[in-house]
Amino acid sequence: MKRDVPVLGFTIGLILPVLGMCVMYMLWGHHQGFFDFVKGLTRQRGMASKVMTLSLLANLIPFVYCNLKRYDYTMRGIVIATMMYALFIFLIMFVW
Repeated sequence: MKRDVPVLGFTIGLILPVLGMCVMYMLWGHHQGFFDFVKGLTRQRGMASKVMTLSLLANLIPFVYCNLKRYDYTMRGIVIATMMYALFIFLIMFVW
């Protein structure tokens, strides 16, 4: 499989923030169930956007790796997925 394709980067960019959110659950909300943790985020205004923004930091690891290996198209996919998450976070913060 080719590694320098945008689809691979897009997939990585979509999956890693979800894993980052699971890591934050293990750090901060392990005393309650995962769905209770997510429900608590929706009840507290602005908390969901903060947790999602921190979970986007997980995309830095593959981005830096792809930059060092010169996988430019894969980096492009990671950036597009990160921008989509950022737009979603912006909508949560200011619209909903």
